[in-house]
Amino acid sequence: MLNKYESIFIINPEIGEDNIQALVAKFKELLETSAQLENIDEWGKRRLAYPINDLNEGYYVLVNFSADSSFPRELERIYKITDGIIKYIVIKKD
Repeated sequence: MLNKYESIFIINPEIGEDNIQALVAKFKELLETSAQLENIDEWGKRRLAYPINDLNEGYYVLVNFSADSSFPRELERIYKITDGIIKYIVIKKD
């Protein structure tokens, strides 16, 4: 049975526009192959609520997807080891 999830990840804007788009494409492809991608919404560069690693801005991406219960843990692991991701969260929707 598939559960619905929502994830927001923030990319370091200092890595450059090409690298930002490459990261977005990487996660889009991962979600299309390992889960059912429902929506990906790039919010763009926004001010952070508080500084993270001396950064005041980040590139926000919101993703909605359906997957089995083991996939979010794998997605978080990939977020954690990917250079350029400064913050992320995965939430199970009701």
